[in-house]
Amino acid sequence: MKRTIIIITCLLMLVFASALTTGSSHVQQEADSLRALYARPVAMWPMPVIDSGVQWKELEAILPDTNLPRLLEQPDVNLGKMLFFDPRLSGSNQISCSSCHDPDLAWADGRRVSLGNDHLQGSRNTPSLLNIGEAHRTFFWDGRSESLEDQAINPIATHHEMNMEPPLLAEKLGKIAGYKNLFQLAYGADNITIDRIVQALAAFEATIKSRTSRFDLFVMGNYKRLSDQEIQGLHLFRTKARCMNCHNGKYFTDDAFHNIGLTYYQRKYEDLGRYTITGDPADVGRFRTPSLRDVMLTRPWMHNGLFDNIEGVINIYNSGMQMMKPKPGQEQDTLFPHTDKLMQPLHLSTDEKQALIAFLQSITGAPYKMRRPEHLPQ
Repeated sequence: MKRTIIIITCLLMLVFASALTTGSSHVQQEADSLRALYARPVAMWPMPVIDSGVQWKELEAILPDTNLPRLLEQPDVNLGKMLFFDPRLSGSNQISCSSCHDPDLAWADGRRVSLGNDHLQGSRNTPSLLNIGEAHRTFFWDGRSESLEDQAINPIATHHEMNMEPPLLAEKLGKIAGYKNLFQLAYGADNITIDRIVQALAAFEATIKSRTSRFDLFVMGNYKRLSDQEIQGLHLFRTKARCMNCHNGKYFTDDAFHNIGLTYYQRKYEDLGRYTITGDPADVGRFRTPSLRDVMLTRPWMHNGLFDNIEGVINIYNSGMQMMKPKPGQEQDTLFPHTDKLMQPLHLSTDEKQALIAFLQSITGAPYKMRRPEHLPQ
């Protein structure tokens, strides 16, 4: 009897091992099939899952920017860099543009919301400046600025950020030795104006770009740069996870505004988003789609910075974020938010979520280090 039990146990172990091998083989076959689909020019990739009426662009690689060293030597860019890191642009002489847009933190600040003058907190997360000169047509989460120059002057003038009266800034900088010479080199005249200040800042900010990622190298033909899991994540990103409806093109953004269900209607973190700019009830709770370039370096995420782990971000999209119906008395409230119809339950498995996260890692390049300039003497 004992010998029979041992034989049966051995047979069961062989069957179990065979099943594991078969399952493993099947998984590898699926991985090999996906690699065959994507290890070829982008034009030959499977079509993404895109909803009717959505305008989209195919994903595209960022090429190494060989012109950047030369651009940084241009007089207006050099001036803008000096201004960007100078805390004397603020009313307190303590806060520079780089206080919230730190090159060591992917040109953001790593905080839930911004921290500025008198240690006052803002209400929104600081967006990264990566690719700001090319990825967007409007700026800030609500799109309130339509030019890099206006985007630059906005935090200078805002009380809880840099708290500096723009009309007084030119005179203030004129008293700092060395700035007149830099303005002369940049603009052919040494008179300092607020327009030239923001032009220089915009010129510098336009040079802030993502570095080439492993995904970019894969797209350029180095098909060994992505793992099987990352390729699975790429396929999910384009299909079942529906990410391409909003995150597409070279910078993984449609540069449009969407309500993904984080308005917090009549609650502590309520934010009406783009509505505060346009006054259009259709814009309640809408925020600009952020670029996903270097996304794993820019935590915490979302307009309010309330998500500090990427699993939480994936989970809210997986849920579909369908809004509750208005309660009695709310039916006629024009400020009652409505989630974008693009938000739908995804039914992603745990393994599929991990594959998506792996893909997001692949579109994140190496952190960029920039040596801060020495301040001009007073």
